[in-house]
Amino acid sequence: MIPSKRNARPPVAIAALLLFGSTVHADIAQEAEQHGDIDVAVTLDPAAQSGHATGTVRIHARQEDVWALVRSCAEAPRLVPGLTECTVLKTAPDQSWQIIRHVLDYSWYLPKMTYDIRAVYDKPSRISIERISGDLRVLKATWLFESQGEYTIAHYEVELAPGFWVPKWLVRALLRNDLPKMLRALRTRAESRRQ
Repeated sequence: MIPSKRNARPPVAIAALLLFGSTVHADIAQEAEQHGDIDVAVTLDPAAQSGHATGTVRIHARQEDVWALVRSCAEAPRLVPGLTECTVLKTAPDQSWQIIRHVLDYSWYLPKMTYDIRAVYDKPSRISIERISGDLRVLKATWLFESQGEYTIAHYEVELAPGFWVPKWLVRALLRNDLPKMLRALRTRAESRRQ
């Protein structure tokens, strides 16, 4: 992939947002919620400044198609709220990994964040993301894709620590709302491509 300055929006942004939401956790030690068709679980540290979240969604689309959608830079802004810039800094000759810079401008009440991540691709079953520099202290995420006939089970797991203080109520809101929203957006995009 040719590096670009703007708008090369990879799935790494998805991981970053979810990790940010996970890290900016609320005042509860552990929280699990089922959103009907999407399962979400959140574990927070006592100070609510780092955490771990998981989400799972069933998608009526082929595993390869869902994997490609999550990996796609062009699709990331449709899936990740707040992603304003994405730059691919480096790509492996065999396309097995990328170094990507993200700028996330989530809201007026949060600072703009810039961070670099390494995305490792294991087609069509896994995408691993890890922060290598920037505003986030910790960002580790994994997408797992499991084929079940005409369906794909997409599982997302993230560990996040933002590196700056965030109000507990905001962390809780981000985790409860944005993780399911991202998973639903992924399902909607993948299923709309089937038709």
